[in-house]
Amino acid sequence: MDTLTSMRVFCQVAELRSFVAAADRLNISPAMASKHVMQLEQRLGTRLLNRTRRRVSLSESGAIYFEQTRQMLDSLDEVETAVSKATVVPRGMLRLTAPVWMANPMFARILADYQVQYPDVRLDVDLSGRLVNLVEEGFDLALRATGTPDPALIARLITKVAFRMVAAPAYLDRVGRPTKLAELSGQALLHYALYSPGETLTFQGDRGIETVKFNPVLRSGNETLLHLAALEGMGVAVLPQWLVAEDIAAGRLEHILPEQVIFDGRLFAVYPSRKYLSAKVRTFIDFVAADKRMK
Repeated sequence: MDTLTSMRVFCQVAELRSFVAAADRLNISPAMASKHVMQLEQRLGTRLLNRTRRRVSLSESGAIYFEQTRQMLDSLDEVETAVSKATVVPRGMLRLTAPVWMANPMFARILADYQVQYPDVRLDVDLSGRLVNLVEEGFDLALRATGTPDPALIARLITKVAFRMVAAPAYLDRVGRPTKLAELSGQALLHYALYSPGETLTFQGDRGIETVKFNPVLRSGNETLLHLAALEGMGVAVLPQWLVAEDIAAGRLEHILPEQVIFDGRLFAVYPSRKYLSAKVRTFIDFVAADKRMK
């Protein structure tokens, strides 16, 4: 069997997590797809894929081989296109992971506009809220809101993201509307689990850095749940501007201490360190970074 073809089959199986789906995509039989992967495993002397009746996943060796192989194949495809003097067209599956709160109308419109411009790219977007391992799980790219990107990855700043401390009018009617950060002490907090494990939040206020101790009544890594709980009047939440702007404008949520609290995050595009970045990843990062709606 041709090793290069076997490598392409392996990458397709690893991306789709299925021999049947990969075989259908490549117009070969599942048995032939399995033979290609087995040929690679025999050649390398190691198992690349863990197989069960319902699931296919990368082994530790397979994750390393997948990352390097996919990089090589992407580079080869684009070099061949360039040599043939044709335009390099982004194509293939782009696997992206992003925060839960990116499930909003604005980002959906950006994805739709990107796909119109690059119709040969298929988007696979994970918004589970978990911190995925890009290499082991076969993701091309992550959008992450963080102050300290993983030093093992390449990070490009996309935009600043304003966060708003909000609560429903019904909640504030019960507890009162604070005029300073200290008055938030002990109030019910809808706590974002990935921000910090404790009961305190630190803010950059008009008096400098201040720390407030809350009563966390709900803790979750899903910002959508925290948003819905805030609308129900459960407590105070700190959520991205993109998620709550319409609610603030409509009066469903109130922006607490808008003149005193400065709480801005930064959204980065992060991806595994590669010597040659594929066209689908490069164009997506450039497209999102240039979009004025992200500013």
